[in-house]
Amino acid sequence: MNTVLGFVFLLAMVFGGYTIAGGKFGIIAHSLPYEMMMIGGAAIGSFLMANSMHDVKHTLAGFGKILKGPRFRKEDYTSILSLLYHFVRLAQTKGAMALEPHIERPEESPAFAKFPKIRDDHHATVLICDYLRMVGMNADDPHQIEDTMARELKKIREEEMHPSHAMQNMADALPALGIVAAVLGVIKTMAAIDQPPAVLGGMIGGALVGTFLGVLLAYGLMGPMAARLKGIVEEEASYYEVIRAVIVAHLHGNAPQVSVETGRKVAPSGLMPSFQEMEAALQELTIT
Repeated sequence: MNTVLGFVFLLAMVFGGYTIAGGKFGIIAHSLPYEMMMIGGAAIGSFLMANSMHDVKHTLAGFGKILKGPRFRKEDYTSILSLLYHFVRLAQTKGAMALEPHIERPEESPAFAKFPKIRDDHHATVLICDYLRMVGMNADDPHQIEDTMARELKKIREEEMHPSHAMQNMADALPALGIVAAVLGVIKTMAAIDQPPAVLGGMIGGALVGTFLGVLLAYGLMGPMAARLKGIVEEEASYYEVIRAVIVAHLHGNAPQVSVETGRKVAPSGLMPSFQEMEAALQELTIT
């Protein structure tokens, strides 16, 4: 929502200032559709050339993520910590083999069923099940597990960051594409050099709309959207870091409460449940 409000405010200030200064919208309104066709079409074509179809779909999904904002709220961190507490406590009291029904068939697990948002999150489910399965296979070196999880989380973060990079590349290209549209407008003007100055002035003004539009779209829309998406991906990455922190702390031989507290400290400050909130959630945790 902030992205939409910010862009509306930007347009209001830019065109409001232009109007107050005595600018007229006639030439902009006349040239805008053609300039937008050239600049927008060139940007989309360049984007399609530079990305695979999978990346194109991923980037389009990124626009939706920008509008919705980060997926995880404070209660989601409480949920993931509660689920992990259940698993590490189960592993400590009954052994790693007691986790097998949950990690082999998470869609049938009563533990995952209590937290459907976690169960439906592919990355979270795979991280939990894969690394708890490795623990059951006696791969219990905490340093090795931590290193392996860190590499996988880095890979996930880089993959999720690709739409942001694609948007930023488009933002970097838009000013130059605006110049391309402006040059075409100048060529058109030079072909009509025999026209009166008033006509030539309007044609030059129309050509400059291309430069204006390219710069505005680059620094007023695509650049901020790329930065916003990057921030969302980085914030969501903290959610998966919580999983790594709890599992590694468990492998170091810590008590379930200590492992969960270690993971809680990894959560972003604004989303981190307090110690008292977490303790209350764990006391209310009942999984049959």
